[in-house]
Amino acid sequence: MLAAGVLALFCGSNLLLAQVSPDEVRGPQLKALEKTYLTQLIALNHEIAAMKFPFLFMPSRYVGLDPKDQQGADQRGLEFVRFHDRTILKISGNYNAAFNADLLTQNQRANRVLDDIVVPILTVLPKFFPNPTDFDAFGFEVSYHVRRHSQRYGFEGKENLVLVFNKENAFAYPKVQKESRRQEILGASEVFLDGKEFGLALGERDPFMVEDVAKTQPAQVSATVEKDPTPLPQKETRSSNQAPSVRLPGTDQELPPGLRPTRAEETVNAIKKSSQVAASTAGPSKADADALQGKLQPQLDALAKEGSAKFHFVEYAPPSFALFRDQIYLQLTLRNPAPFDKSATSIYKRAAQSFDLFLAPLLKDLLAKTPDAQELAGLDVTVLDQFASNTSSSEALEYICPLSPLRQFADYAITNQDLINQSVVLVNGVRISLNLQQVE
Repeated sequence: MLAAGVLALFCGSNLLLAQVSPDEVRGPQLKALEKTYLTQLIALNHEIAAMKFPFLFMPSRYVGLDPKDQQGADQRGLEFVRFHDRTILKISGNYNAAFNADLLTQNQRANRVLDDIVVPILTVLPKFFPNPTDFDAFGFEVSYHVRRHSQRYGFEGKENLVLVFNKENAFAYPKVQKESRRQEILGASEVFLDGKEFGLALGERDPFMVEDVAKTQPAQVSATVEKDPTPLPQKETRSSNQAPSVRLPGTDQELPPGLRPTRAEETVNAIKKSSQVAASTAGPSKADADALQGKLQPQLDALAKEGSAKFHFVEYAPPSFALFRDQIYLQLTLRNPAPFDKSATSIYKRAAQSFDLFLAPLLKDLLAKTPDAQELAGLDVTVLDQFASNTSSSEALEYICPLSPLRQFADYAITNQDLINQSVVLVNGVRISLNLQQVE
């Protein structure tokens, strides 16, 4: 964790969005910073609280808390701390997303948290700290849930992702569009997963190998990439040893010496050659999905408008393209208007009835409205089920269906069970086997 000093509650009479009191911060420098930026910290706290994240994000001094423990926990997630001989503004909290370890690797999960939580907050930082000169960096510490299961048992654990950007890179990252440039910024930053240095690789299944615990200073990492308006200052040096430069696979960009996509003894030419071979056989990338999104955005907007009225689309999750198992799927989120009695039904029965009685009758019309794109592999449909109680809790059922069996189903060539057998069904991120007749 990013260490913090002893904190005390500071808030108005309404006890909302608490912030640390300068009088109770240890160390004269941190105390002075807390006093100088107190107004901005409170305003940033309000800004984060108003943001819409894919899942609930709760700022907190302590990370790794279960949702039931978060409401009463210390929610002062903004504080100045010392970390690796630098003064940073730490932003920490618990993200109530539960990622399936069978579907997403560590690197893919870290990518999701970076995109879901860190980037939106990075985007608003310049508004509150336009030209800070008295601290060094911005740090993020986010805890999230990871589900693992076997045939015999299931287990839900936690991961903690830490990223530390110097100020210039923190402001530059959300403005940069090129993935190679963003990768360069990450290489010049500090990244840790569960307390260990981590070679976060954007848009990839696996991380880069981190061979040196103390990364050396990047050697002219921006010399071979297109210049952006915001400069990329070099990362603070913590070792004087210089390692030979290595190219980022698939690009002409030099990779910081602390990150190695292959073994250290391999030559730069061998790395470049192997990466080119891999690139020629790899499936679509996140950039491909984003490009398809941009190309077909007018059709998606029209689908979203019609879907709200006809297909029970939720407004906060418009249709979008995403990767699943290295293929591009159209993501749709629908709300099932029929509530379930949670105590009287199993997850399997709810999954079966949500498909048979709600989603299946809509699939033919949904497929007819789906943009015609050669790159599209199928539909990834999330159905949100509500429970018939006084609570606002819900359940997310995800049906990931390839296009070929979807078309067969729409043409009455196969049954609903045949379609399910060729699809992936997840309940709150956990894959299940579903026999529709057996559980009805």
